[in-house]
Amino acid sequence: MSSYQLALQQLCDSALPTGAFAHSLGFETYIDRGVVADEESFGVWLAAFVGQQLTYSDGLGIRFLYEGVGVGELDAHLSAQLLPRQLREASTKMGGRLIEIGTEVFPSAELEAYRAMVATGQAAGHQPLAFAVVARSLGVPFEEALAAYLFAAVTSLTQNAVRAIPLGQNSGQRLLRKAHDGVAAAVEHVQHLGWDDFGAVSPGLEISQMRHEWQRARMFMS
Repeated sequence: MSSYQLALQQLCDSALPTGAFAHSLGFETYIDRGVVADEESFGVWLAAFVGQQLTYSDGLGIRFLYEGVGVGELDAHLSAQLLPRQLREASTKMGGRLIEIGTEVFPSAELEAYRAMVATGQAAGHQPLAFAVVARSLGVPFEEALAAYLFAAVTSLTQNAVRAIPLGQNSGQRLLRKAHDGVAAAVEHVQHLGWDDFGAVSPGLEISQMRHEWQRARMFMS
């Protein structure tokens, strides 16, 4: 067993207390509009979210950090790209918790430096960058780290959809199995994108995330 495998499992466990259970990242807006109402329709939304937002924003940010781009520069770009306010706040809230947890259980000089930047206001502390800093310091290869990050996000969102739509637990497991190919495709696609692609997210996803802020009734923070 590689030395990082158990650490990576802990880092991606849905029980890790980052607050992911409190965020729909926009799919609750589609539930409110009746667009997402069952296993099939949520699967369509999830595939779009993985193929767009997680690929062109989070995924590319993780790749660039692995390639040596400074975490401060990437943090500033993510803050500028995440147009919906709730999504920016979700990213930094979960990122802040991940930095706090990582500093205690997976300490490294790189993570401590990022933590100091956040503490002094030089960075916001975004979730994908916090994850990438920890994963790289643990020696996790890029492709494994990205696949783990994407599937952890898929798992959290699916668990939230099971509660919100609602769906049965078996339905959730079918959705997770179907997401395997989408995650693998995203990992491959991220490696062929360039700097100009960073943040090129579908406007429809962003608009739904903006609308969530004004939704009359909601279960989730984003």
